[in-house]
Amino acid sequence: MNFKAQQLAYEQTGSFSRLVLDYVAAAPELKDFYSYPPDPDGIKSAIAARKKYAVNRKVLVDQLNEQYNNAPVSEKLQRNIDALLLENTFTVTTAHQPNIFTGHLYFIYKILHAIKLADELAATMPENNFVPVYYMGSEDADLEELGEVTINEKKYEWKTDQEGAVGRMLIDKEFIKIVDAIGGQLSINQFGGEIIELVKDAYSLGKTIEQATFDFVNELFKDFGLVILLPDCATLKNEFRDVAKRELTEHFSHLAVKETIAAFPEKYKVQAAGRDINLFYLKENIRERIEAVKYGFAVANTAIHFTKEELLNEINTNPERISPNVILRPVFQEMILPNIAFIGGGGELAYWLELKKVFEATKVPFPVLILRNSFLLINKKTSLRITGLSFAAEDFFASETELINRVVKRDADVKLNFNEEKLVFIRLYKQLRSDASVVDTTLEKHVWALQSLALQKIEQLEKKMLKAARKKFDAQLRQIQKVKNHLYPGGNLQERVENVLPYYSLYGRNFLKMLYDFSNTLEQQFCILTENPDEKTSA
Repeated sequence: MNFKAQQLAYEQTGSFSRLVLDYVAAAPELKDFYSYPPDPDGIKSAIAARKKYAVNRKVLVDQLNEQYNNAPVSEKLQRNIDALLLENTFTVTTAHQPNIFTGHLYFIYKILHAIKLADELAATMPENNFVPVYYMGSEDADLEELGEVTINEKKYEWKTDQEGAVGRMLIDKEFIKIVDAIGGQLSINQFGGEIIELVKDAYSLGKTIEQATFDFVNELFKDFGLVILLPDCATLKNEFRDVAKRELTEHFSHLAVKETIAAFPEKYKVQAAGRDINLFYLKENIRERIEAVKYGFAVANTAIHFTKEELLNEINTNPERISPNVILRPVFQEMILPNIAFIGGGGELAYWLELKKVFEATKVPFPVLILRNSFLLINKKTSLRITGLSFAAEDFFASETELINRVVKRDADVKLNFNEEKLVFIRLYKQLRSDASVVDTTLEKHVWALQSLALQKIEQLEKKMLKAARKKFDAQLRQIQKVKNHLYPGGNLQERVENVLPYYSLYGRNFLKMLYDFSNTLEQQFCILTENPDEKTSA
C-alpha cells in the first residue's frame, strides 16, 4: 500500500463553513469565543490552566479499569490508563456517538488525530504525559442518524422498535442480518474475512451498542494506546451532580449561551441555542427532556414528574439517570478528564464556540479547540481516470458542469469563446457613444443599453455552442462523473458518507497506520491521499 499526500488549505475545498474557515485563520471576530489558540503556545496555556483544576483521577482510573476488565489491553494502553493517576498527565480528547460500525470515515480520522497529537506532544513536551481519549456519546437517542451506514454505495439501516439512548439498545436479529449482508459484500476482498470477524466478535447478539462499539473500537486502536471512556455510569455522573442541581435551580447554562449568542457575529449560523434546562432524564428505554412545570419538573412525553426536592434527591441517589445535552455534555466531559485539547468537526467546533461562558460559570477550564483532520482518499483506478482527463485531484472540488466545460474549451477543435470579438464590440460602442453624445447627450444611455444587449447575445451564443460541443465529449463526461461519485458521493465529501470497513477489507490494518502517518496535528490543513497506480494492493 503506497499513498502520497497533498496538503491544501480548507478554503480550497469549498466544503467548509465560513465559521470554520475563519476559526482556522484566527479571525479576530471569533477570538472572544475561545480561550486558547490551536498552536503550541495555546497548548501550554491550557496545561497551565488545567494544573489549577482538580480532577478526580482515582475515580476516572478505577472506572476505566472496570470498563477494560474483560477487554484486551495492550501494554501502551495500560500505561496510558495508569498514567492518568499522575498530576502531569493530560488528555487529548475527541467525542462521538456510537454509530453502528463506527459510521462515517471521519470517526476514524478524529480518533487518529487525537492519537497523533498526543504522541507529538509527548515527544515535544517530555515533562508531561499525554493520553488520547475517545469519549463515547452513547446517550444520544437519534437512532435515525446512528443506526445507518453506507458500505460501497449501499445503505444499510437498522430497523428496531427499541427506544431511548442508542448506546443502551441491544443487538437483535435484525442487526445481525446487516452484519451478514455486509460480510457477503466485503468477503471477496483480501482482508474482508478479517474485518468481518472483528465485526462479528464485537457486535454479537444481546450485547449493547455501547459495549459493541467499545469492543470494536478497542480492537482497532488498542495498540495505538487509545483510551475509550464510557461516561454513561453512576460513578462518573456523580462528579456532575452539583452542576446538574445548579442547572435545575438556576437554568444557568441557558442564560450563558443566550448572552453568547447575542454577542455572536451575525454572519455565522448559531449551531445550538439550547433550552431553559439542558438536561435529559435517562432510564430504561427513555431519554427525554426535563422541563420545569408549576409543581416542579416533568419528563417530556412521559408521565414522570418530580417535585424540586424529589428530583434533587434523584440526582443524589441515581446520578446516572441525568443526561446532559449538547450544551452541558462538554462541561461534563471536561470535568471528568484532565483534558487540554478537544478535536472535533466543523459542527462541533461551532457549538463549542458558544460555550465559553458556560465553562466560565462552572469554573471548568476551556480546552484548545482543534478542527479534526479531513482526508480525501483516491484509489489507483480513480487516480488513473484523473490523469487521463489531464486534471489534478484538487480540480475535482469544482462542479461536474464546470469540469466538463473546461474539457470542452480545452480540447474542442473549434472556437468556443468570442473574447476578442467582445473587445471589438466594446471599442465600437465606445466610439458610438462618443458620436451620439455630440448629437444629443441623452443618447449615451441608449448606446450603453445597446452594448449590454449585444454582449448578452454573444454570451448566449457561446453557451449554445458550448452545449452543442459537449455532446462530442460524452466519454469524458462519464469519466468525470465516475471520479466525482467516488470523491463526492451524493455531492458530499467522501468522509461524510463512506465507512472504514471497505478500506480495511482492501488494505488491512496498515490502512489505519497509513492514516496515522499522514495525520496532521496542529497544522489544520486538508489532506488528499492518492494511491500509487503502479502499486499492488497489499498489507
